[in-house]
Amino acid sequence: MRIRCCLQSLRFVVAFLLLAGGSRAQVAVSVSVGFPPPELPVYDQPVCPGDGYIWTPGYWAWDGEDYYWVPGTWVLAPEVGYLWTPPYWAWNGAAYAFYPGYWGPQVGFYGGIDYGHGYFGHGYEGGRWERGHFYYNREANNVNVTVVHNVYNTQIVNQSVSRVSYNGGRGGIEARATSQDQAAAREHHIAPVASQVRHVDEARGNPQFRASKNHGKPPVAATSKPAEFNHANATRPTSPASYNPPPKTGTNGSTAPHNTGAPRTAVHPNELPPHEHSAAPHTGNVKTDQKYEKQQEKLYSKQQQEHEKLQKKQDQEHQRAAKQQENQAQKEQIEQRHQQQTQHMEQKHAQQQQKMQQHQQPHEPPHQAPPPHEPAPAPKQKP
Repeated sequence: MRIRCCLQSLRFVVAFLLLAGGSRAQVAVSVSVGFPPPELPVYDQPVCPGDGYIWTPGYWAWDGEDYYWVPGTWVLAPEVGYLWTPPYWAWNGAAYAFYPGYWGPQVGFYGGIDYGHGYFGHGYEGGRWERGHFYYNREANNVNVTVVHNVYNTQIVNQSVSRVSYNGGRGGIEARATSQDQAAAREHHIAPVASQVRHVDEARGNPQFRASKNHGKPPVAATSKPAEFNHANATRPTSPASYNPPPKTGTNGSTAPHNTGAPRTAVHPNELPPHEHSAAPHTGNVKTDQKYEKQQEKLYSKQQQEHEKLQKKQDQEHQRAAKQQENQAQKEQIEQRHQQQTQHMEQKHAQQQQKMQQHQQPHEPPHQAPPPHEPAPAPKQKP
């Protein structure tokens, strides 16, 4: 079975944006939405399922036609010492752009959005790593101390309560990244793990999570583990439904036109179709299956990093070309080179995936031909 790892109905435009005053320096996924997302619903946090789980707050995402709610959930940290920086929306002067979340050694800038449960606009007050273990602040988290023993109590003061879900623009949060936030953005990051990808995919596929359907009050606000929307521990919003989407335009509220033509060859990594995340084969051996799954995760993460690295390089070339005011012919040469780089990278990725699939296929013992039939000995003749 294959799991789609990205949106199917929308091509994202990935760009490294440095907004006014050097306030934000982070990978942005712009969907060119012309109106802001709904307010954040108020909800109770489900109980933490166990040690090592980090709270990832819920947020509004975009599926090409509508905002939809991605419930908050507990996720196992991909590495010891890593924390989650939540995604956020921000006005970029022309539209509301989406900045995806990531794992890293430090919590970076997330728009000043008050997601609650430790994420009150800057940093994270819900817990910390010590000596290889995560310790939970009970003032911010719902923790059962009979299950999780690494806890402490630190009172959280001066927290502002706001349900605004976006930065900048009319009515948005007026927050800017600090030098510490910018340093965190330059550190090594890990993209959302497979369980988070599945969590988002299933939320997007449920019409009841769409803002136009639930009016800002989704049926599920948060879960104990990713994609467990029907589990008894899932929580519902306590805030009322008060969102009414603006009238749809010819572009579904987006300032970017629809792509009605035939698909063209990708020039940049952000124009590529999403990679398929192949499930590791079931060999019947638990240790072997876990080994293969880790290999799949490692390859997927590596290829995602190569996508981001090449995209960053090409974006920098675009910026230099704009500053040097290069002519159309020079710009076309740049785009031709970018197309060759992108296609070469994808060919390499396809070969890597094929090689891994071949390596992980169960190997049957070689077929052995039956031993040749020996003729019965001739009867002895009597003298």
